Amino acid sequence: MNDKVKISKTEILSDNWYTLRKVTFDYLQKDGSWQTQSREAYDRGNGATILLYNKAQKTIILTRQFRLPTFVNGNPTGMLIEACAGLLDKNNPEDCIKKETEEETGYKISHVQKIYEAYMSPGSVTEIVYFFVAEYSKEMQVNSGGGLAEEQENIEVLELDFETAYHQISTGEIKDGKTIMLLQYAKINNLLC
Repeated sequence: MNDKVKISKTEILSDNWYTLRKVTFDYLQKDGSWQTQSREAYDRGNGATILLYNKAQKTIILTRQFRLPTFVNGNPTGMLIEACAGLLDKNNPEDCIKKETEEETGYKISHVQKIYEAYMSPGSVTEIVYFFVAEYSKEMQVNSGGGLAEEQENIEVLELDFETAYHQISTGEIKDGKTIMLLQYAKINNLLC
């Protein structure tokens, strides 16, 4: 525990889709004095994401779906190209990403490689995301993907040339942080060579 932080009050501001809390705490300053601060923290659980890649074809699998927060923040269509991802729920990160991969992309994968984990927006969101990569082939496709109807998912599966997708970062066609991180990891580590 951090002995420079003393939480004095936690209020639930919203418990609708996920949980938004206002936390009041005292923080020990460099001069030895205590300062009272308050921050809001949005708890949506932890997640996992994956980049599926095919070395022989030099392709990757991404998804495209409507994301309301991007729409209300200037994305004219609200559509976002992303790596497959999902919340952990009760699963561990590896089991979660295997399940999400099949649901969203239609590919059943058995082996994944964890590459790192990261807080995506630590100033306001508690979520930590576990990042994975895995090779795929056409033989692994067991359905058309698209997500689950009961989760109101309407996901388009994209198979893209890696270099084309990587270039879409600079053109602004790919703006999703986790996807950019995975594409850069693949580039730096020569995954498709």
